[in-house]
Amino acid sequence: KKILKGYLPGDDQSKEYATLLEWANIYYEPDEKLINLQKPIVRLGLVQWQMRSHNSFESLVDQVEFFVDAVSNYEADFLLFPEFFNAPLMAQFNHLGEAEAIRKLAGFTEPLLERFKEFAVSYNINIITGSMPLVVDDNLKNVTYLCRRDGSHDHYFKIHITPAERSAWGVTGGDEIKVFDTDCGKIGIVICYDVEFPELPRLMADKGMNILFVPFLTDTQNGYMRVRNCSMARAIENECYVAIAGSVGNLPRVRNMDIQYAQSAVFTPSDFPFPTNGVKAETTPNTEMTLIVDVDLDSLKELHAGGSVRTMLDRRNDLYQLKEIK
Repeated sequence: KKILKGYLPGDDQSKEYATLLEWANIYYEPDEKLINLQKPIVRLGLVQWQMRSHNSFESLVDQVEFFVDAVSNYEADFLLFPEFFNAPLMAQFNHLGEAEAIRKLAGFTEPLLERFKEFAVSYNINIITGSMPLVVDDNLKNVTYLCRRDGSHDHYFKIHITPAERSAWGVTGGDEIKVFDTDCGKIGIVICYDVEFPELPRLMADKGMNILFVPFLTDTQNGYMRVRNCSMARAIENECYVAIAGSVGNLPRVRNMDIQYAQSAVFTPSDFPFPTNGVKAETTPNTEMTLIVDVDLDSLKELHAGGSVRTMLDRRNDLYQLKEIK
C-alpha cells in the first residue's frame, strides 16, 4: 500500500524502509450495532376485549392500561386491541341517532391516542390501538394507530367499509396502503373487512411485511368465520403471520353494537416449520382473555427461499400482475 521510511533504523539491508501490505478479508463480517439489531423471535400480545359498561372515559382507560401492564410484564413486543373497543363510551349518547352518536364517540379518539402513546413508551411495548372513529374534514373514518415504544406513531384508515358501517354511521373508506417500520421489522395493519380482500395484504407483502395485524369486530359466528378463514388464507398466500383480535360480550345500551362474537388467534403459513393446521395459538371463544405468542421471523426467511411451495416467488407475473393505483 505504501513505503514506510525510517521504519527500521540501522538496518542497512532494508535501507531503513518497510513496505505496508493490505488485502481484503473476504470472510470479514462487520458487527451489527445492537441498538438496531432486529430480533428473530417476536412476541405478540392480543387482547380479547370484554364489552362492558364504562361510566367514564377514565374507567375505560384504566381497563386499557390494565391489559397493557399485564401483557408488557411478559416482555411482549406488540399488543393488539380489537376494532371499536371503545364502543361502551357510546352508551351515554344512546338517546341520539346512530350516525350522531358515533360522531360523539369520535370525540374521545384523540385523547385515547395520547394515552396509548404514553403507555407505549412507559411500558416499552408497541401498541396497535384497535380501531376508533375519527372525523376528518367532516368525513367519518375508522382509524387505528400504531404507537411505537420509541414515542413515534402512525395511523391507518380502514379502506373497505361494510354496508352496515356505511348505512348506520356514514363511515367513508381510506385510500392509503401502508407498511410500517418497527423495531421488529415491517408490519401491516388492516381492519376487519379489509382482510377479506386479498389484494391489500398482497401489496403489503410485496413491500416486505412479515406480520399482519387485524383488529376486528363481528357480532355473529358466521361473520367471525369470514374474518378467520380469510386471515388464514392471507397467511398462506403472503407467507406471513396474521394476528386477529376481537371483542366479546354485550352492549344492550349501544345501538348497532349490542352483541359480539370473537375467538382471537395468530395464524401461520402452512409448511413444515409451522403448525400443521396453520394456527399458532388461539383464545377460548367468547371469553375475555389475553393471548401471548412468539413468532419466528427467520422461519419466514427460510420459507420464502425454500418452502415446500413458494406462493410469493412462484407467481406468474408474465400472465398477471397486481399494482397499486395511488
